[in-house]
Amino acid sequence: MRNLDVTTLRSFVAVADLGGVTKAAGFLHLTQSAVSMQLKRLEELLGVGLLDRAGRGICLTPAGEQLLGYARRMVALNDEVVRRLSDDEFEGEVRLGVPHDIVYPAIPRVLQQFRAAYPRVRVQLISSFTTGLKAQFAKGEVDLILTTESERSGEQLCAIPLVWIGAPGGATWRRRPLRFASGRQCLFRPKALAALEDMGIEWENALDTESDRTVEVTIAADMAVGAMIEGTEPRHLEVIEHGGHLPELGKQRINMYGADPSKGELICHLADLLRRGFRTLNTYNDTSEAAPRIALV
Repeated sequence: MRNLDVTTLRSFVAVADLGGVTKAAGFLHLTQSAVSMQLKRLEELLGVGLLDRAGRGICLTPAGEQLLGYARRMVALNDEVVRRLSDDEFEGEVRLGVPHDIVYPAIPRVLQQFRAAYPRVRVQLISSFTTGLKAQFAKGEVDLILTTESERSGEQLCAIPLVWIGAPGGATWRRRPLRFASGRQCLFRPKALAALEDMGIEWENALDTESDRTVEVTIAADMAVGAMIEGTEPRHLEVIEHGGHLPELGKQRINMYGADPSKGELICHLADLLRRGFRTLNTYNDTSEAAPRIALV
């Protein structure tokens, strides 16, 4: 009978989720050689290769991808048992700030995972605009925030294209002047309007509001177009395939502030879940459009 060791599984998950041996070693408070040895021991126990070490970096093999889901569940179950039986459960509150336009699709799953790990900890989700969240963070009113910004700042989680969105099958994007809808404080608004003017496209405001819901309804009714980060558009809207008739909007960065290890386990764990959640949206990076490999160093 071969028994899997939770310590080696924890190291494997850390390498897969944090992007390499060095970061995993720092997160686990182990040496790089210790983490590498645990990975080797796990591969020898299972008799399969878990990491593809070809090239400059490493990535998971098919066997490694299959193991990862099991490993996460086994580590989480181990930690839950220890907390429950040792009366060492965490209690308290974590304040998380997220801009309106990136709450979906990642945040619900992240909060579900965090609640499963820390059932007695309350997460206060604060949904606002990037400028407001940064001001609250500076005052110490929130513990951890995500932002949507044009520049790399804080800890960049991903860089994703900003795209034109409209009603499914809609035709408004073909009309001129182009009717544009956004909230007053939307950071995408100046970027989108500047791109239209640079391309010589006449535009007009479709509405004046601070309500994201009102903006979505207006666009869904094919009364205007808007701009969103690719992959965050709701089901009742779609990315406009304009074939070059509208300007490209570049990339938008999703940054994280407050993920300081000195803040303790709760903040570190929530930050790690956010990294994983937004990694699925990140099909682009600053140097290549190919998915990045995990760095071995």
